[in-house]
Amino acid sequence: MPIALSDTKILWGRAGGKCSNPKCRADLTKVVDGTPAFHIGEMAHVIAHSADGPRGQTGGGLDTYENLILLCPNCHTAIDKAPEAYSEELLRKWKAGREEEVERAGSDIAFEHIEDLKKHIGLLLAENHGIFLNVGPHSSIANEDPGSDAVEIWTARKLDTILPNNKKIINSIERNISLLSKQDIAAFLAFKGHALAYEQQQFGRTEFYPKFPAIFSERFGYE
Repeated sequence: MPIALSDTKILWGRAGGKCSNPKCRADLTKVVDGTPAFHIGEMAHVIAHSADGPRGQTGGGLDTYENLILLCPNCHTAIDKAPEAYSEELLRKWKAGREEEVERAGSDIAFEHIEDLKKHIGLLLAENHGIFLNVGPHSSIANEDPGSDAVEIWTARKLDTILPNNKKIINSIERNISLLSKQDIAAFLAFKGHALAYEQQQFGRTEFYPKFPAIFSERFGYE
């Protein structure tokens, strides 16, 4: 059976669009001037789909998020060519390690001044906003050429850039929460509510999420 779109999104989002091998971490999205953006990531089975495949078991493994790991083509080939060197336990350790990196990104950054924190947050917001303007649903390419691959690019960028950036923003602010004023905290909590619900919506678990709070950009936006 094909891998469900919801499982694909969760796998890509939690891995932040990078190879899960800790010695690799290759960027699995490519943009070449003059050509459409594309991805090189491969969703590899931890336990092979067939019983006689790499790390195979009786009955075979499922095509679900729990049995998949995001890898670059080279690492995918390696784990399947030499399964004795890449055990189920090792691959699950890789996967969990990468997901923890994405989940904790930004939590180890300490700032002395609120201005430095806001500049850091503003740069992440600027990157997210730039993606929205360039390939989002209201971008010129989406409006002028409905047959373009803008939808696919937008979906990929949400998973490999916007969601990880949102985590960095939340973690960085929580690490430095003592620098915030009451107004800053209120704006941050509004953003956090938006970001967490937005992530759930991307993974197909909710239909509604609160829109991005303008007050957060006003207080943390980089100018």
